[in-house]
Amino acid sequence: MDVDEGKQQVVIEENPNEHVIRERNAEIVSGGNVFYNPVQEFNRDLSISVLNVYHRILVKERIEKAAKKQQQRKRAKDEEKKEVKENEGAPTLGPEESPTYVAGKRYEDGMRILEALAATGLRSIRYAQEIAGVRQIVANDLSRQAVASINKNVQHNQVEELIEASHADAMTLMYLSTAQEKRFDAVDLDPYGCPNRFLDGAIQCLVDGGLLLVTATDMAVLAGNAPEACYVKYGSVPLRMKCCHEMALRILLHCIESHANRHGKYIEPLLSISADFYIRIFVRVRVGQAQCKLSMSKQSWMYQCTGCDTFTLQPLGITKPNPTAGNPQQLKFGIPTGPAVNSQCEHCGHRHHLGGPIWSAPLHNPEFVNQLLEAVQESPLESLGTQRRIVGVLSMVQEELQDVPLYYTPDKLCCVLKLEIVPMLKFRSALLHAGYRVSYSHASKNSLKTDAPASVLWDILRSWSKRHPVNPDRMIPGTPLQVILSKPHTTDYDFDNLHPAANPKSRKSALSRFQENPTPHWGPGTRATIMIGDNKQPKSYRNQNKKQRQKALEGENKVTAQSEDSEEVEHQAKQPKLDTAL
Repeated sequence: MDVDEGKQQVVIEENPNEHVIRERNAEIVSGGNVFYNPVQEFNRDLSISVLNVYHRILVKERIEKAAKKQQQRKRAKDEEKKEVKENEGAPTLGPEESPTYVAGKRYEDGMRILEALAATGLRSIRYAQEIAGVRQIVANDLSRQAVASINKNVQHNQVEELIEASHADAMTLMYLSTAQEKRFDAVDLDPYGCPNRFLDGAIQCLVDGGLLLVTATDMAVLAGNAPEACYVKYGSVPLRMKCCHEMALRILLHCIESHANRHGKYIEPLLSISADFYIRIFVRVRVGQAQCKLSMSKQSWMYQCTGCDTFTLQPLGITKPNPTAGNPQQLKFGIPTGPAVNSQCEHCGHRHHLGGPIWSAPLHNPEFVNQLLEAVQESPLESLGTQRRIVGVLSMVQEELQDVPLYYTPDKLCCVLKLEIVPMLKFRSALLHAGYRVSYSHASKNSLKTDAPASVLWDILRSWSKRHPVNPDRMIPGTPLQVILSKPHTTDYDFDNLHPAANPKSRKSALSRFQENPTPHWGPGTRATIMIGDNKQPKSYRNQNKKQRQKALEGENKVTAQSEDSEEVEHQAKQPKLDTAL
C-alpha cells in the first residue's frame, strides 16, 4: 500500500532516523522498506476503539455471570437448610466491584487477540499500547522476513510482555487453536483482497461470544463488476446498483454467517463500515443451534429491474409465532411463497435481474454504537488521529434506519426519468411529510434510505415533473421514462416546507461524515510488493496515467514523423528546380 510523498517528509522531520515510521505512540523500524499505508490509520483507530468497548462489555458480562452463579449457589444452599449461616457471610460481586484495567499492562484475566496477518506488527503494537485489559497478542505472518521485523519492532516499542510473534500459515495457526484453552477472544483479519479462506478457521478458534474483525478490499468484485468471481469467493451474486457499497457489506456478512452456521454458530453484527477503498466488519460469534435456525430468515434474494433499477428483497425464510406451543415466544419456521415480483416490473414493464443472497438483517447494534461513540469522545480515545472522522461516521450510523436494507440515490432516480435532480432536502421533506421515515447511509453521501415503497418514490417524481417537465422528445414509447410518467401522480407532495427532520443532526453539526481521497497514491496497493522505499515512489509516478501518456507520446511521434515526411517532400520538390537553374 502506497504512502504519499508528503507523509514521508513529515516522518523525516519528526524523526532523526528516516527509517522509523510513527503512528501515534507506535514506531516501526523499517530499514527503508515496510508494508504501510497511512490511509488505514482510520481502520486501526476504529478497531482499537471497538476492542476497548468490547472488553468493557466482556468484563460486565463476566461479573453478571459470576453474580448469577453465586445466586444459584446460595439458593441451593438455602434449600438444604444446613449451610445457611456459612452462606450469609459470603461476598456478593456487583457492578460496583468491577476491576480497573489500563492499557500497556498484562492481565491474566485479559483478552487474547490474534492478528493473523500482521506484516510489520504495527497494528498489534498499537493494540498492546492502547487497549486496556490485554493478556496476550499473537502477531502472526507467513513471511520469515516479516516475523523478524515484528520481533524488532516489538523490542523497539518495549511491548515484549504482551506480544508474541508467530511464524506460521494463518489458517494452520487458527485450526491448531480450536482447543478450548487455546482459543482467542478476538481475531483480526486484514488480508489483501478477499478474506474468505480465513473465515472458517477464525470462527472455529474464537471463544463463545468472541469478536471477529474482518476487512475486505476487493470492492470491484463485491460491487458487481464480476458477479461470477463474487459467487466463487463469497457465495453470492452481486448486482450493479448505486447502493453497491452497502450491498458489499451485506454480501460479506452473509458469507461469514454461512461459515458460522456450519459449526453451530451464528453472528451478531456490532458495526459494519464502508470506508475509502474497503469494508470493515465487527461481529460477535456465538454458539447456539436454536439461533442458527433464524439465519434463513436473515438472508434475502434481490430482484432488480433492468429498466428503472427498482429493487425488491425476498427473504429465504419466514418466522411466525407457534399458536400450538405452550411458550408464546416459540417460533414456527416456514418457506416463503414467491417470487416477490412479477415477470415484468410493475413500474416500467421491464424484466428483472436476480442476485444474492445477501444479509438483510440490521448491519449494526445500536446499543454498541452508542457506547462506542461515547467512548471515542472520552479520554484516552479522544486523542486518536482520526477521532473527528470516527465521530462523524458513528453519528451517521446512529441515524441510519436499521430495518431498511439498501438505499436509492436521487440522481439515479431522476436520471431514469431525465428529470432535473430533486435537491436532497426537498426529497427527504416530501417523504417525511407523507408519513414515511428517511435517513442517509454512511456508505454514500447521496443516499436515500427510506421505508417508503418504490411506488411512492416514482409518484413523488411524477409530482416533481409537473414543476419541471421533461422534454417531450424524450417520451419514447416503451422506455421506463414514458411508462412511469404516463401515469398520473396520486398525491401532491410538499417540497417547499422543509421538514424539521429532513436535515439530520450530523449534517447540521458539519461533522466529518465522508472522507475525500487523501493522497495522490492511495488505495489497496499491489500484492506482495514493498510499499515504501527508494524505488516505490518513482514507480508510482511512472504508473500514473501510463496508458494515456503512451497514447499522447504515440501521437507526438506520429506528428513528428508526418512533419519530417513533409519536409522531405518539399526538399525533393525543390531539388529539380535547382538542377534546372544550374
